[in-house]
Amino acid sequence: MARVLITGMSGAGKSTLLDGLARRGYLAVDTDYDGWMLDNGLWDEPRVTALLETTPTVALAGTVENQTRFYTLFDHIILLSAPLDTLLSRVSTRDSNPYGKRPEEAAEIAHYLRTVEPLLRRGSTFELDGRDDRESLVDTVAALLDSGPRSVSAT
Repeated sequence: MARVLITGMSGAGKSTLLDGLARRGYLAVDTDYDGWMLDNGLWDEPRVTALLETTPTVALAGTVENQTRFYTLFDHIILLSAPLDTLLSRVSTRDSNPYGKRPEEAAEIAHYLRTVEPLLRRGSTFELDGRDDRESLVDTVAALLDSGPRSVSAT
């Protein structure tokens, strides 16, 4: 049993990965929806804390400024990464989230890839390539969820 954070840039595949985990019966929480984020773009800290302190197995996804406050409550922190062209292609065609379709938002994603992703990488325990086969990614994260704290190595 483990708590896993899946983080990364817009378009890396976090929501798709969560969907695959949910289909397999895991509790999967996308913090972009359902009130997990406040109007200021930060996680609702009491709500996230309560979830992590009371739920032994959960995959939570998001990328927000205050996520580092919760790192000690996660067994694994996964950076899901992809090159800029992949990110921009995905956000321009997705129907689930409007972010990234405007030129200024695409520029913002490029900026975050240069400035924020290196910080996410430093805090992560695993990095997965968001271009990999979806079911392989789900297999990897499911193994982490089932194995407990830092006992499976991702390649």
